[in-house]
Amino acid sequence: MYEILKSSTFDSWLRGLRDRDAKAKVEVRIRRLSLGNPGQFRSLKDGINELKIDYGPGYRVYYTFKGKTLILLLCGGDKSTQSKDIRLATEIAASWET
Repeated sequence: MYEILKSSTFDSWLRGLRDRDAKAKVEVRIRRLSLGNPGQFRSLKDGINELKIDYGPGYRVYYTFKGKTLILLLCGGDKSTQSKDIRLATEIAASWET
């Protein structure tokens, strides 16, 4: 089982989701991720991963591993903001390391 930490950026994004069903689906996927079952995801660059949630506009959660037992949730978005979100996730991950 992995410990999950949320960046303030991710936490703000999740709290800002107005669609309660979407929020619930994101939270279920995070729970599954913590149990080692990420479901549909893809590895990006610099250790960043994209968790794909096939609901609504195509929600995405960006995360990285820290050590063997910790997952840091970096930011979230949807398909329409994907490029911007990947850049932001990379910046957050880099700043977390310093």
